[in-house]
Amino acid sequence: MKVNEKILILDFYGQFNQLIARRVRECNVYSEIVPFDISIDKIKEIAPKGIIFTGGPASVYEKDAPTVNKEIFNLGIPILGICYGMQLISYMLGGNVEKADRREYCTKSVNLDNASPLFAGFENTNDCLMTHNDYVSRLPNGFKKIAFTDDCPIAAMSNDDKKIYGIQFHPEVNHTKDGIKIIHNFLYNICNCKGDWNMSSFVEETVLKLKEKIGDKKALCALSGGVDSSVAAVLLNKAIGKNLTCIFVDHGLLRKNEGDEVEKIFKEQFDINLIRVNAKDKFLSKLAGVIDPERKRKIIGEEFIRTFEEEAKKIGKVDFLVQGTIYPDVIESGVGKGQTIKSHHNVGGLPDYVDFKEIVEPLRDLFKDEVRKTGLELGIPENLVYRQPFPGPGLAIRIIGDITEEKLEILKEADYIFRDEIAKAGLDRTLNQYFAVLTNLKSVGVMGDDRTYDYTLALRAVETSDFMTANFAKIPYDVLEKVSTRIVNEIKNINRIVYDITSKPPATIEWE
Repeated sequence: MKVNEKILILDFYGQFNQLIARRVRECNVYSEIVPFDISIDKIKEIAPKGIIFTGGPASVYEKDAPTVNKEIFNLGIPILGICYGMQLISYMLGGNVEKADRREYCTKSVNLDNASPLFAGFENTNDCLMTHNDYVSRLPNGFKKIAFTDDCPIAAMSNDDKKIYGIQFHPEVNHTKDGIKIIHNFLYNICNCKGDWNMSSFVEETVLKLKEKIGDKKALCALSGGVDSSVAAVLLNKAIGKNLTCIFVDHGLLRKNEGDEVEKIFKEQFDINLIRVNAKDKFLSKLAGVIDPERKRKIIGEEFIRTFEEEAKKIGKVDFLVQGTIYPDVIESGVGKGQTIKSHHNVGGLPDYVDFKEIVEPLRDLFKDEVRKTGLELGIPENLVYRQPFPGPGLAIRIIGDITEEKLEILKEADYIFRDEIAKAGLDRTLNQYFAVLTNLKSVGVMGDDRTYDYTLALRAVETSDFMTANFAKIPYDVLEKVSTRIVNEIKNINRIVYDITSKPPATIEWE
């Protein structure tokens, strides 16, 4: 499908870059992330409706700081600079950028000039996430101040004649109230977009690209049974049919009954070529005594690939390996110049040598809720599309410390009870992710007349729209009480339940 409108997002290595692209797509406008040093000729060829400069960790006045060709400001294309992007616009057009006396990383009340088309529909103040070391201390000629805070004298600026805007805060994150409205205003009030893109467009376009890329060659899908790999598998199946083989590696680290459910769904409902490999003993042997979470992830990632290599040799030549990598996996693994938060087996835990021609990741640019929408577009049943997110390393990273078969069984049963009670309470579609973690902490308890010394189990539930940031869920106490009572009464070796009330950041959603 031909895209009639496109927004270019120039990547300056900011943590929220893909989130900006996602917000643009939420406004039904197609967005594409490109390197900051994209050529002027290429921009002219693409002819975008607007350009967004992302944030980034550099300072504009430092040597080798990422920059742009100054000609970009003379193309007549509307530009929005966010954080570093605003500072770069100011610096290149003759304004001043200075180091702040103190770094801001918090939500602040920002005073807005709501007469600006960028802030149309806003009150005079709005809570916004400020995260910066530098600030614009003097505006370039032709610009005016359209926002400020107590600590940041120029929190937004505009040149309405040239349609160039800059904001020091981040409208793309949930911490900024109604931030998507700012992006919407830029797209529709300033870039004059009509909004002709949606997830069905993504599916159609991706299927065509996959057909063109893979053709009549063979592809092998790394199916874990989670939402991401399942959607990737059905997307590939739609594109290349029986040229796709899915290898479902049951590493023994799945949730209760999950292996059998995955096999049934893909064989009976979708008629996909599926090979199930029961590799529990091999994975547990490799993980024996391993405590470090990064080592766990890398071991599991390598065993996944080695298992695929073994199966690929059995079925003949395979040119492409398909993975269900999504963008939060990529950004947390520190792709580009971002900081690594944790390795993901899809992107950070692969061995150096992979015996395939190429890796295909059709969902790499999508966030979790977009993956779910894609799944529904593909006709995948809702009960599969909305199943709980599950990391590729499985329960290995929900068992703190070393992994044993006994611990696995304890966690499987506890996690099942938690999910069962959440569903009974009607919360399964309102909570974005919930699961149990078996800690390596033991404490004293009392069961009847006996003293116990058993494991502490942690419950985790979050509310989020993008999995880049998240708030802990306020599950009603009576529901938590039922969960706690059932787990302690029905499962041996657990005598204490705790509930994680930490948001992301500072914590990640998973414990490891």
